[in-house]
Amino acid sequence: MLFYVVLFLGIVSLWWHWRARDRMKVTNLTGKYIFITGCDTGFGNMAAKTFDKKGFRVFASCLTETGAKELKTVTSNQLQTVLLDVRDSDTVKKVAAWIKAEVQSEGLWGLINNAGIMGPSAPTDWLDIEHFREPIEVNLIGLINVTINMLPLIKQAKGRIVNVSSVGGRLAFSSGGYCPSKFGVEGFNDSLRRDMKAFGVNVSCIQPGLFNTPLSSPVKILKEKEIIWNQLPPSTKRQYGEEYFQKDAAKKEKLTKICLNKDISLVVECMEHALTSLYPRAHYIIGQDAKWFWTPLSRMPAAVQDFLLLRSRAKPAASHAN
Repeated sequence: MLFYVVLFLGIVSLWWHWRARDRMKVTNLTGKYIFITGCDTGFGNMAAKTFDKKGFRVFASCLTETGAKELKTVTSNQLQTVLLDVRDSDTVKKVAAWIKAEVQSEGLWGLINNAGIMGPSAPTDWLDIEHFREPIEVNLIGLINVTINMLPLIKQAKGRIVNVSSVGGRLAFSSGGYCPSKFGVEGFNDSLRRDMKAFGVNVSCIQPGLFNTPLSSPVKILKEKEIIWNQLPPSTKRQYGEEYFQKDAAKKEKLTKICLNKDISLVVECMEHALTSLYPRAHYIIGQDAKWFWTPLSRMPAAVQDFLLLRSRAKPAASHAN
C-alpha cells in the first residue's frame, strides 16, 4: 500500500513541476520583432492582432492588398504589413532583406509560418499533378523557403520558429495535396528543431484539428470538388456512380459537424506560448477532435485507421472492397 501512495505522490509531484515549468515566461519581450505569414484571415490574422496588442513589433505578410489594408485599420502603427506569395522566391528574398534592414542588429525573435491552403480534396484518381502541386508549393516549399531566408535573423536573436502544420500531418484524413504537404512540414520541422538546438533557437510545431477558418470552409471544399467531378470522364463517373458525389458530401458534412472547433484563439494561445515560454513545447496539439480522435487514431494500426476513416466516405459503385 505504501508503495502505491509513494508512486501516486511522485506522479503528482512531477505533474506539478511540469505545470510550473510550463508557465515560466521569457522576460523583456516587449518591442521584439516577429514575422507572421498568411495574415489575411484565420489564425494568422488573429495572431497579428494579438501580438500587436501585446507590444511585439509585428511584420504581417498578406497575400492580398485587401487583407493588408483591413489588418492595418484594426492594428497599431507599429504593425507593418507586406504583400507576399510564399511561392515567389524573389519576393521572399526581398521581404527578408527588408526585414533585415528593419531589425538591424536586434535580429528577429519570432517567425510564425502560418500561410497555407487546403487545395482540392477528392479521390486521387479524380486529380492531376497540378491539384497536388499548389498545396505542396504553398504549405511545404513556401514554408521552407521563408524559413531558410529568415534563419540568419532568427539565429542572431536566438529566437523562435513556429510552424503551423495540422493533424493532417499525422494522419491522412483526406486525399489530395494537403496531407502530403503537412506530412512534409512535420519532417522539416523535426529536422530543423534538431539543427537549431546548438544555436539556441527553439522550433515548435502547431497541429490544429478542424477549425472554423476560410481554409477549411466546407462550402469552398465542396465547390472545388464538384468542379472536378463535373470534368471527370464518363468512365470514371460510372466507376463511382452518379449518386456518389452527394452521398459522400453528406458523410463529410456529418463528420465536419462532429469535429469542428469554433474558437480559433486556442491556436493563437499556443503560438504565444511557443514564442514567450521559457520552455516551449516541440508540438502543440489543439482542438478536441485532434486530442481525442485524430492523434490517438494516428498511433493505431493501419487496419483500424482504414476502418474508421472509410466510414466517413461513400463507397464507389464499382467497389470490390469487402
